[in-house]
Amino acid sequence: MDQDLQKTSANQPEGEEPQKQENPSSPIIEKIQQLGQTNVPQLSSDSKIHCLTIIGQIEGHMALPPQNKTTKYEHLIPQLVAIEQNPKIEGVLIILNTVGGDVEAGLAISEILSTLSKPTVSVVLGGGHSIGVPIAVSCDYSFIVETATMTIHPVRLTGLVIGVPQTFEYLDKMQDRVVNFVTKHSHVSEEVFKDLMFAKGNLTRDIGTNVIGAEAVKYGLINEVGGLGKAMKKLNELIDLRKDNKEGLIQ
Repeated sequence: MDQDLQKTSANQPEGEEPQKQENPSSPIIEKIQQLGQTNVPQLSSDSKIHCLTIIGQIEGHMALPPQNKTTKYEHLIPQLVAIEQNPKIEGVLIILNTVGGDVEAGLAISEILSTLSKPTVSVVLGGGHSIGVPIAVSCDYSFIVETATMTIHPVRLTGLVIGVPQTFEYLDKMQDRVVNFVTKHSHVSEEVFKDLMFAKGNLTRDIGTNVIGAEAVKYGLINEVGGLGKAMKKLNELIDLRKDNKEGLIQ
């Protein structure tokens, strides 16, 4: 045994520490650290539905602090372009749990979703607040779970505000863009949506309304109360309908 140790030390160059063997369990430890479990279910390679999650705050032109959970629009937009080009993907499922964020970034995501040629279905889980409302209604069909909430309030500005009439005119125009998009892509009327937006007394420190689950359906913002199962069923129906329409055109 002593001879074996001498041979090992003789082969080791002077001034160098013995090389440590790689820990075979490091990938498992990494999975536990990142995901809280060792095994993560994988989508089958022949899956025709792509799932996109929009969570936390929607980050726009300004980078948010590192402790904030964000969805970056410069990451989402290339993914949506790739989805449109990929013939294997036939439908898109959008999972929403967002507090809102940058208005222009949110509208950019909403516009791309609304112009996709492939069927899209959204599910609001937890919250679809502020600029999350246009994203939720931009899909072909929308669902909200019973406990989810959607906050509708006027557009806000952060940072330096110049106290001139043009600033307020700009805010009005930006607000009109949001109102026009939501009313165009949902069943809520402009009058009802503005009433919800400018309501007083519903929010403690703000103007606006917090609608929960079935209320969003009642106002015409969302199509139906439901979760993942209903959303997948509806998306598959829309995919089949699109296929039938294509076959009809070919014949």
